Amino acid sequence: MKRLSVASVLLLTACVTINIYFPAAATEKVADEIIQGIQQEEEKDQSSNQLPALLPQWQVSLYRVVDNTLSIFIASAHAEANLSVNNSEIRQIRARMKARFSSLAPYYRSGLIAINSNGLLSSRGQAPLKERNTIKKLITAENADRNNLYQAIANANGHPEWHAQIKATFSRSWVKHAQSGWWYQDGATWKQK
Repeated sequence: MKRLSVASVLLLTACVTINIYFPAAATEKVADEIIQGIQQEEEKDQSSNQLPALLPQWQVSLYRVVDNTLSIFIASAHAEANLSVNNSEIRQIRARMKARFSSLAPYYRSGLIAINSNGLLSSRGQAPLKERNTIKKLITAENADRNNLYQAIANANGHPEWHAQIKATFSRSWVKHAQSGWWYQDGATWKQK
């Protein structure tokens, strides 16, 4: 009888366990949208000074209500997190990165700034002495914002431990969205797109 009770408890526990998996596909889509928004030409953005949200807040709320209602009637074996990227911290970081992009673009084109294997920026080549300090400040600010963005996305989704996975996903997307002529690091070697 005791074995049956232990087996019953284990079976019941297995039925109510919900596993949240890292939403790799959703993260890749978000990374692509954020990077495209940052690198968007200024003429396309003059109609609005505010970055567009991926989903309006009312729509996110509606989805959550529907999801919660359905979860009452439908038991799921696992759930994949809905990647939330629309809060004030994330919007502020994205706005700074977008504003900085026009200053970074000439250095990307000249090859003085490149995307390293971690998806962060590195100086590459010998910059003129008068531009070295500017390049260093741009790289430092951009790398700080990139890391803060990844952590903010992880925190907004209640999974701060996802930082490394989000960073790896964005790293691939930065290279994917690099323009022709930009340099990036593939393993230990530098390549030009």
